[in-house]
Order: sequence, then structure tokens, then C-alpha cells
Amino acid sequence: MDIFPYKYIILSLTFLVVTMMLDKIMIFDFNKNSSLSQWTILDDVVMGGRSASTISVNAEGHGVFEGSVSLENNGGFASVRYQGETIEVKQFTKCVIRLKGDGKDYQFRIKSKEQDYYSYINKFSTTGDWQTLEITLDEMTPWFRGRRLDMPNYPGITMASISFLIGNKKAEEFKLLIDRIEIQ
Repeated sequence: MDIFPYKYIILSLTFLVVTMMLDKIMIFDFNKNSSLSQWTILDDVVMGGRSASTISVNAEGHGVFEGSVSLENNGGFASVRYQGETIEVKQFTKCVIRLKGDGKDYQFRIKSKEQDYYSYINKFSTTGDWQTLEITLDEMTPWFRGRRLDMPNYPGITMASISFLIGNKKAEEFKLLIDRIEIQ
């Protein structure tokens, strides 16, 4: 009996499963046991400001980025950054984020290379309900210290870090719940 057709079927099924697994990359999926060791707070205190924020996991297993933005001492922003391993993203077109905000505006930010001084950003508004944001990668624009740079949009080749930032030019308390972040 010739087993060649069976080998072909097994190889085809293996290719199909691997292809299906590559249709997305889970960047971070918060749960009750999530380690936050790769998450870092970066508030305006690095420039003398007085904003303060934290990242934690709540009883339901969601990431909680919360705190207060202060305009004192030329401040005005709070952010949290996730820095895992640099990954290739050239086969993907969007970032999908499930989150629940507080009705305030935030930014989602990507760095292609960790040594880049700028980030590619997408501004989004929250509703107070759970939302699934779909952010088109090639529409993310380069910014540095609140200024749009005269450079091309995010090239979507590599991703070294992601972050969330709030900086609405006003003093305010904030709370953003994050469920998961993936690239599709």
C-alpha cells in the first residue's frame, strides 16, 4: 500500500494549522496570574512633572492603568510601556485591543526599534464600556514630545514596545482597564 497520499494530507494539515496560528500574535493577554515585570510606568516626572500612575491586575484579571495627570511643574502626561522581545509584524495590518476606559482620550503607541527617540501613535477615545479597538498599523503617525514628525507612517516591519499614554492638556484622574492586545 502506498502511503504517499497520507503523507501529503498530513503535511497539508500541518501547514494549515501553522498558517492559522500565524494569523495573529498575542502581545499581552491579562489574567489573574499575569506578570507585570515587562510593564514600566513612565510619567512626566522624568521631566520634572508631578503626574503619577500605576499598573496592576485587578480581581477579574484585567490590567489596570490608573492615576492622575498633573499640569504642575510643566507636567501633563502619564504612560505605561510594555517591552517584550522585538517581533516581526510585516505580515499583519492591525492591532486589536480590548479595553474599558473612563470616557477620556488616550494614545496607543508603538516603537519600531527601542533606540528610536519617537513613537508611532494612534489617538482613541473611550466610552466607559468595554470596546474592541482595531488600529490600522499603517495609519499610525510618528510623534516626539507632542509634535508630529515629518516622516512616513509606521512601516509595520518590527515592534519593539507598545505603550498607552494619557495627556489631554488638563489635570485629571484616569483609569483604563486592559484585557488583551494582539496583532492581526
